[in-house]
Amino acid sequence: MSRRRQFGSVRRLGSGRYQASYWHEEQRHVAPRTFVTKGDASAYLDGMNTDLHRGTWTDPLAACIELREYADNWLANRPALRPRTVESYRQLLDKQVLPTLGSTMIADLSPSAVRSWNAGHASEHPSTAAKAYRLLSTIMNTAVEDDLILRSPCRVKGAGVEHPAERPFPSIAEVEVLVAGMPDRMATVVVLAAWCQLRRGEVLGLRRRDIDLLHGVVIVEQTAQHFTDGRILFGPPKTAAGKRRVVIPPHVVPAIAAHLDRYVDLDPDALVFTGEKGAPLRPHVLQSAWSSARQQIGRPEIHLHDLRHAGATWAATTGASTAELMARLGHASARAALIYQHATTDRDRTIADALSKLTVPGETVPFPASRGAPLPGRTCTTPGSPGWKARARCMSRWRRSPSCP
Repeated sequence: MSRRRQFGSVRRLGSGRYQASYWHEEQRHVAPRTFVTKGDASAYLDGMNTDLHRGTWTDPLAACIELREYADNWLANRPALRPRTVESYRQLLDKQVLPTLGSTMIADLSPSAVRSWNAGHASEHPSTAAKAYRLLSTIMNTAVEDDLILRSPCRVKGAGVEHPAERPFPSIAEVEVLVAGMPDRMATVVVLAAWCQLRRGEVLGLRRRDIDLLHGVVIVEQTAQHFTDGRILFGPPKTAAGKRRVVIPPHVVPAIAAHLDRYVDLDPDALVFTGEKGAPLRPHVLQSAWSSARQQIGRPEIHLHDLRHAGATWAATTGASTAELMARLGHASARAALIYQHATTDRDRTIADALSKLTVPGETVPFPASRGAPLPGRTCTTPGSPGWKARARCMSRWRRSPSCP
């Protein structure tokens, strides 16, 4: 009786433990660990053989890389990422992910470890924890694509979903007070953010040539990205939809014109917003002025970005469609534009009044034939008229004709 040839080979080491190895694609693969018994080593080889036949085999040694090293390589090999995004990912990795999981091997990163890590951060900073989880999940999905692991360990349902609280936003009257409370050279920042719905980076990236007062238009072609190390990078908006022409509401054109005359050089490339010495206006300087202005109206919780939020909501209440909001706000998806379509009490009242105007005064609603429809020429429920009792019963569901007493 012939013996079946065993897959791979097992040999005993000088330590008394057993080493398993096998050949695949003309390369010898050694098990990443040794075994106490020969049977354990053979069982390992049987598992590798099964994975090869099923097409689910991965190189165990390839996954013996720390998450820290793999994440660093992952980030370095993403040239398409914008510099500000790279900085954001770097901060998430260094502050949220790697301190806890960085020394763990990719192959050893388990769903339970990820769940425990996420729970620890989500309880304190849920929004940041969601961002960090999404980043880790993306990195581990790449590890799956690289055939390092069979399945991502990021399996915590809902962990990557943010649930931000409803943002407050100022009223039109409060915006006017905020404009007055800002330093003169920064007041127009509030005007453009609220009434033209520009992002902070879009405002700080504006140049004189981008403001067409003749046609009352702001042209958004670049944004200013400020980094924590002091660098400033001027570049195109993040998406193609970000490049747009925004019509300026007529009532704020004089304020913008006055700012250009007083603070902006005649050079078409001159920045619209600069500091006292002519350098690009820094976010921390703007933030300091903004904090002071919002304190004056007793609304310290309002962020500068909430001005864009408020302006977008005002635009929605004028009856602007989702497509129109997308174009004005520079959004590439309808979902993003819908965030700003808040229903306000005043707008809801306007809708209700418009619904009322759809009806024609004096018009009666016909009775269904099955519930005693009135005879031609008879529209009321006068006692004694043919079918009046049946029609009287219907009056509980249909409004009375104006011709009835």
